[in-house]
Amino acid sequence: MYTIWLASTSSYTNLHEFHEDAVQFCLICSAVHKQELIQQIRLKQSYLCTGLDTQIEKLPSVVSKNGQGLVDFNRNIIDATSPYSVAYKINTAFYEQYGKAGWEWMEETLNHLPNDTLKIADAKRGDIGNTSSMYAKAFFDTLPFDAITVAPYMGEDSLRPFLEFENKWVICLALTSNAGHADFQLGEYEGKKLYERVIETVCKWGNEEKLMFVVGATRAQLVQEIRAMIPNHFLLVPGVGAQGGSLQDITKAAANEDVGLLVNSSRGILYASSGDDYKEAAAAEAQKLASEMATFL
Repeated sequence: MYTIWLASTSSYTNLHEFHEDAVQFCLICSAVHKQELIQQIRLKQSYLCTGLDTQIEKLPSVVSKNGQGLVDFNRNIIDATSPYSVAYKINTAFYEQYGKAGWEWMEETLNHLPNDTLKIADAKRGDIGNTSSMYAKAFFDTLPFDAITVAPYMGEDSLRPFLEFENKWVICLALTSNAGHADFQLGEYEGKKLYERVIETVCKWGNEEKLMFVVGATRAQLVQEIRAMIPNHFLLVPGVGAQGGSLQDITKAAANEDVGLLVNSSRGILYASSGDDYKEAAAAEAQKLASEMATFL
């Protein structure tokens, strides 16, 4: 992360206006760019993305089963895993379910993330242009996320507002790891699988400096074919661990010269222990994954 201060107060009538503009400028400058992400991967010898899909009912027995407990738990998990994580993915649904309070807990969690990590809103948004514009402002202006997951079903105008933001990443669903992915994604469309057409088409709307794709770890052979299609894009890879995907298989299938992968683990880290050693257990699980990743770097 880098921050640049370059401002003159002469054009401002009060300090409040200056402060607001300065904050926005710093948010732009603190975004994690592709080369910086690659540097963090090399520095930490890890391409781990820790998922913060936290559920109050699953919190360890020593943590209060309420909003403050959730936030405290998240902070402790972040502190325990930050030496091994280059990215964090907040699944917004786990917070949105609680209404206004949940959004506040999500923002508190987001604000605790280290500046040298990529901050992903796993929101899977996508709608007509003016609606997507509001979603983009919500996650890139109001909340200082670096990236957001999007659903491409409604076409270019539904993704364009996200892509127009400078220094932000758009992570498009392509080949997912859920059981129902075959209902549509593997269907044939004009001689190609639908997920192939999605990747091929979306790549025309943005470049590898700000565009990633979600590909599931449970289909390593297909991911290898995807890598051949897009040799330089980063891939966000869920499905390792609890969903049955193999870190070794997915790395061999899809890593490029810059690694080009963010492999996500959520439940395996969050709930590595239900006791008072949950912080140590989360750190150990993250370190275990990072150590395995280091063997491929």
